[in-house]
Amino acid sequence: MTMKTVLLSGLAVMCAGTVVAAELPRPKNIVMILADDVGWGDLSCYGAKAVSTPHCDRLAKEGGRFTDAHSPASTCTPTRYAIMTGQYAWRKPGTGIATGDAGLLIDPSRATLPSMLKKAGYVTGAVGKWHLGLGPGPGKTDWNTEIVPGPREIGFDYSFLIPATGDRTPCVYVENQRVVGLEADDPMEVSFKLGQDNYPGELDGRKNRDQLKLDWDYGHHFAVVNGIGRIGYMKGGTKARWVDEDMADTLAAKSVAFIERNKDKPFFLYFATHDIHVPRVPHPRFVGKTDMGARGDAIVQFDFQVGEVLDALDRLGLTDDTLVIVTSDNGPVLNDGYKDFAVQKRGDHRPAGDFRGQKYSAYEGGTRVPYLVRWPKQVKAGGVSDSLVCLIDSYATFAAMTGQALGQDDAPDSFDLAAALLDPAAKGRDTLILQDPDISLRQGQWKLIPAKKNQDAPLGVADGVVGNPDLFLKGGVDTGAARTPQLYDLSGDLREANNLAGQHPERVAEMLTALQDARAKGRTRP
Repeated sequence: MTMKTVLLSGLAVMCAGTVVAAELPRPKNIVMILADDVGWGDLSCYGAKAVSTPHCDRLAKEGGRFTDAHSPASTCTPTRYAIMTGQYAWRKPGTGIATGDAGLLIDPSRATLPSMLKKAGYVTGAVGKWHLGLGPGPGKTDWNTEIVPGPREIGFDYSFLIPATGDRTPCVYVENQRVVGLEADDPMEVSFKLGQDNYPGELDGRKNRDQLKLDWDYGHHFAVVNGIGRIGYMKGGTKARWVDEDMADTLAAKSVAFIERNKDKPFFLYFATHDIHVPRVPHPRFVGKTDMGARGDAIVQFDFQVGEVLDALDRLGLTDDTLVIVTSDNGPVLNDGYKDFAVQKRGDHRPAGDFRGQKYSAYEGGTRVPYLVRWPKQVKAGGVSDSLVCLIDSYATFAAMTGQALGQDDAPDSFDLAAALLDPAAKGRDTLILQDPDISLRQGQWKLIPAKKNQDAPLGVADGVVGNPDLFLKGGVDTGAARTPQLYDLSGDLREANNLAGQHPERVAEMLTALQDARAKGRTRP
């Protein structure tokens, strides 16, 4: 019997009024590597020519590659919230891009992806960019003691984190909810009251601009750490502050160490790299690896981190029994606040492939991301799938694979796509709601971007007419916000250049109703 037959036969067999699910193969280990701002076209296995990503290419060759995979949002915090909870972030106010001093955004009383896998017998670890808040929140979080609540309270046994992002304070690592290397006589303080100067005695990106090794273009001009301006303020914790150039090595080493410690147990590793988010300051050994400057070199550095994890699995004899997923939290961005010449040095490289849009955008380039799956015992090598899948489905999919039943309120927007992960010919989602700037809807080949809610608010580029699909390649942001609805048929218009809303008003109305129903019901999972 083939794997496809096993998966599809008896997926819903009615027996004495109950549903009996087919038994799915269970991975001994699960590794999810979440890149930051890596676009659909940034990897060589997705057609990039200006950069080589051999470790990601290896995954595509030894496993499967998806062409219609999406992050649930075109920005980072909402995507990460959705992965962890199986709930669209737009359902919970306050889950936009988080400040560095935000409190934990996930209610510790709710079930989460790591708590579900922990219940299934997995040792759970989180390494890398967190950006889901820590502690009780602004003005209340004490960075000089154990920071509670945090990853442990939502199901992670181990954590080694960048609290928010590399361009936000605090610029320290937090391991098991304590700042690494913090000295008692040099306590830390963090603030995001951005209308003031930095703390007295600390460098300020506006007043001390001549001392910066990476100049800012906009926004990143408050606290200065490692010669780089950041968003937010910070004082103290001098010896605890990270060195950006060493970050990739540090995070990769912590991920490998977690695997090594737990090689004899089932484990789940959530490795959220910082690359290729700004500030892009790759280690000197990666500088000059591409002709695209820091952004291209950071892609190579990201691929190195993937390779470190794959090598560890090989060395420890865990490859065949480990499900590995490599993807990204949203689409690409070029100029994101620093003068690293990402726009000027792009050349012919197309970070979002042939799709319109980018990070912050409702267009396909904002959420259509690389998605690679390898599990040698179960996933056919070299497969390519055009199934519609989403990172939010990790929760329900891993639950199905590990035999965990979901409660009525668990993962309300996450779908079990185990069949699609294991078989390129299997069907994925029919519909998907995507976030940023507001929410839009995919129904099969159709994509609806509703009219902007606040008709008086400023727009991005689009104003009910087609803008320049390549705007962001020139440093701008084509958000997709418009005064009138936009409807695209992606089967023949992947560039979203032909707005069909005027030709299909009935479809627009039906899709708007579907969005309203999804909001009202509070769930989309059956």
